[in-house]
Amino acid sequence: MMKKESSSAPAAAPQAVEENIDAVKVWEQAALDQRSAAVRFSEWVTRVLGGGPSLALHAAWFGFWVLANSRAIPGIEPFDRFPFPLLTTMVSLEAIFLSLFVLASQNRLTTQADKRAHLDLQINLLAEREMTAVLVMVADLARHLKAPVSLTAEQIQDLAQKTNVKSLVGEIERLPDLNAAKPKGQSSR
Repeated sequence: MMKKESSSAPAAAPQAVEENIDAVKVWEQAALDQRSAAVRFSEWVTRVLGGGPSLALHAAWFGFWVLANSRAIPGIEPFDRFPFPLLTTMVSLEAIFLSLFVLASQNRLTTQADKRAHLDLQINLLAEREMTAVLVMVADLARHLKAPVSLTAEQIQDLAQKTNVKSLVGEIERLPDLNAAKPKGQSSR
């Protein structure tokens, strides 16, 4: 009986995977380095203010404000009586600026996601072309070697044809919008 070796160390990734990871790291770092100062600042603001400490600070600040202006804290004369118009104005201004910071961050993330999707599409189209070439070569080899194949000649010919992307996009655009057909209140699941 052979003894099964167990190793706590993870298996090393193939060199191609390592190269891909390194290429993605370089691409991601380049995208981060290309951000403007305003975008870096807005991302910093959303990262800092989107965390738990900021939530706790806001809760403490609002709590203190309400208590101080409700005469609940001895020795502090109310400076913004109920319904707290100064607090409302400050919170509204903060919300406006935070919304702008979040939108700036989301715009950058959307742009980056669009670039990734475009890269993904290009790689998929290249892989499709490569696979088509492989299918043609395999069919040629099978024919030359007179090897039996499990597909019909028509199926192989159909698969070996170059995909007409323009036609495929047209077909996709003609599909009904599944979300538009759902009654209100139903999720898109």
